[in-house]
Order: sequence, then structure tokens, then C-alpha cells
Amino acid sequence: MSHSSVEEKASSAVITDWRPEDPAFWQQNGHRIASRNLWISVPCLLLAFCVWMLFSAVAVNLNKVGFQFSTDQLFMLTALPALSGALLRVPYAFMVPVFGGRRWTAFSTGIMIVPCVWLGFAVQDPSTPFSIFVIISLLCGFAGANFASSMANISFFFPKQKQGGALGINGGLGNMGVSVMQLVAPLVVSLSMFAFFGSSGAVQPDGSMLYLENAAWVWVPLLVIFTLAAWFGMNDLAASKASLSEQLPVLKRGHLWIMSLLYLATFGSFIGFSAGFAMLAKTQFPDVQILHYAFFGPFIGALARSTGGAISDRLGGTRVTLVNFVVMAIFCALLFLTLPTHGEGGNFLAFFAVFMVLFLTAGLGSASTFQMISLIFRKITMERVKAQGGTEERAMREAATDTAAALGFISAIGAIGGFFIPKAFGASLDLTGSPAGAMKVFLVFYIACVVITWAVYGRKTKK
Repeated sequence: MSHSSVEEKASSAVITDWRPEDPAFWQQNGHRIASRNLWISVPCLLLAFCVWMLFSAVAVNLNKVGFQFSTDQLFMLTALPALSGALLRVPYAFMVPVFGGRRWTAFSTGIMIVPCVWLGFAVQDPSTPFSIFVIISLLCGFAGANFASSMANISFFFPKQKQGGALGINGGLGNMGVSVMQLVAPLVVSLSMFAFFGSSGAVQPDGSMLYLENAAWVWVPLLVIFTLAAWFGMNDLAASKASLSEQLPVLKRGHLWIMSLLYLATFGSFIGFSAGFAMLAKTQFPDVQILHYAFFGPFIGALARSTGGAISDRLGGTRVTLVNFVVMAIFCALLFLTLPTHGEGGNFLAFFAVFMVLFLTAGLGSASTFQMISLIFRKITMERVKAQGGTEERAMREAATDTAAALGFISAIGAIGGFFIPKAFGASLDLTGSPAGAMKVFLVFYIACVVITWAVYGRKTKK
């Protein structure tokens, strides 16, 4: 194929010739196209995490604007987006090969406008029933599902040697949306930004105004911009097309379920701690203005994920994952020493520092486990196709499809942590007055993951 022909097809919405494993193709045109799609995907995914975690900032302030929800109800609102997001990630995981990455990214970004607009109006009316907030929080889960399709889409664009780094950048900078939201939301709620939409704010005891609706509405203009950017700037890959029936066999692989468990421990911890940390800190240290500091944890975790892919490419995903789980177990145990007892004692600085390490390891482990998934599924699929007498081209195509489906489905399992962790904290506090019971469960889980990682993968390879 001539250079001009490649350029012509690369400039169209649908690319019919895509060979990222061909060094000449990659250097000539592939790298530029893949990079453009990656850097449009990143802000779309970042905004998705902003919307997904909206209630982690909004729930803390609901009672300040006239609502009278219980602590358990508020924890429920922070947890529900993760539940619906996890469930929706299953179908989202298979959508890119069916509809195309460009079309699906544009659609899935644009649909997030709905819960943002609705939440902005709901928080202004103290008579809004809890059930309405439950519906809106579930709708925010659509944003969380974007991760599955986004990571699957980006995996198609990059050669296997660069997938860890590319997925780390997409996932890590996308995860940054949690900290961006928790940094931006406390700032914008003090400003009268949307008076022309009827935004009136709520008077606080100190005479200041709280415009809680801004926490939701501030993302709407950006969502519009990047929906258009995805539609006009990204590409669909004809080579990535596959029917649902071609992708479903990946669910029969034993490695899918093992890696789902490990990813639940890493990304599930990241998103669960992100959703529940502010509410947990508020219950344990009520005198601390936690929203001034809550964004640090997700920020550290997202940075760790951004670099974790490249680190795993260099050192090996299994090695990084194994060490990571050991550190997670140690610091989970240390957290018990920082908690108040019967409302007395405790050390906020130590509590905060331990959680920052947990965020760091959760982000790093999210990247290293994803790198493991890419290598494992590419290897076993190519070996299977070649054993059946298939060509190299067919093996590579099916490997890309299986890997993308596995990444998406495993990400769905991991997202359940965003529901389980806040609910575990809420239930533990309700039953015992302390989050220690929930942390004991997490500690046992992390120790189990150390054993599983070493037994299944650590003994078989140096990486």
C-alpha cells in the first residue's frame, strides 16, 4: 500500500488498514494516529471519573443545604454509582468492537450530561426525596462504565510492547478525574456561576453561600466540548470489529477470573477509597475540614497508575503486583493504629499518611495488573490460534479482540470495590461505631492476593 493511500485512510473516520505490530507502519503513520486517539480519550475518561465520583463530594454537603439524610444513606449515595458502573462495564466492555471506538466514545461521553444537569437541579430543592438521589447516583454509574470501553479501545491502537505504557497513561490520567473533581468541587460551590440557570445557593451558618449545584453543572460545558472532539477527532478501526459472539468465549478462561480478583483488590481499592474516604474521615475526625485534603489520595493513585504501566513494562507486571500487595497488606494493618477508640484518641496525620500509601499502591497495582492481563491473554490466544493452524495475522487479530474483551470485563469486576468499600465502612460504623471491622476484611483480602499472585504467576515467571 502506498504512503498516500495510508494517509488517506488514516485521515478518515474509519481506518481499514491498521498494523501496529509492523515497525515500518508504526513509525510512518501508526504512532501519530494512536497518540491522537489516546490524547482525546484521556480527557473524555477523566471527565467520566469526575462524574462517576460526584457524590463523594456532593453527599458530604447535602445536609448543609437543607437535607436530613442519615450517615448510612449518605454512604449509600457514594456507593451506588460504583455498583451501577460495575454492572454497566460488562456490556460496555464489548461495545467498541461492535460500534467502533470513535462512535462509542462520543456517545458515552455525551450521555453523562444527563445526571450532571439533573443533580444540579435536585440539590437546590430540599424536598427532593432520597429516591431521586438514588436514581441520579445510579445514572452517574454510566460514567464509571466508560473505563471498560475506553481501555479496550486504546488497547487496539498500540503494539504489545507499548500497551502497558499507553493503558497506564489512559487509565492513570483518566483516574485523575477523581482528584480533579474533589479539588474543583469545593472551590466552585462557593461561587455564583450559574445564576442565569436559576442557581440561588443556600445560606450557611457563618453567612456564606453554598452553591452545591455547581459541583455538577461545572462539568457540562466540558462534556459537550469533548463529545465533539471524540466524534470529529478519533477513529474507528475496522480491524477491531468483532461480534458479541466472537468476544464472549473469553469468559471461559480461568485467568479471567483470577485476574478479576487481583484487579478488584487494586482498582477496587482505589475507586472504593476515593468514594468513601471523605465520609470516613469526617466520621472519625469531625473537626478536620476533610474536603480540603480529600483530593490528594486519588491524585497520588492516578499518578501512580500513569507511571505504573511503564514500570511494569520494564520490571514485569507480576513482580510489581506481588510487591504491591505486600505493601497494601502492611499499611492496611497499620491503619488500625491511627483510628480513634470510642470517639477518643486517634491521629489524623497518621491516618491520612497511611491512606495516601494505600492510594499509591492501589494506583500502581491497577496498572501492573492491567499489564499482566494484556500479556497473559495475548499469549494464550495466539498460542491457541496457532495450535489450530491459524495464520499469524489471524492470531494477532483474535489476540487483540480477546485482550480488549478481557480488559473490559475485568475492569467491571474491579469497579465493584467502589460499592463494597463505602458500604462496608457504613455497615461497620453502623454496627460497631468503628470502621475497624471493614478494614479487617480488607486486610485478609490483601493477604490472600499476595498468596494467589505468587502461587499462580510468581512461581512460573521472573516477571
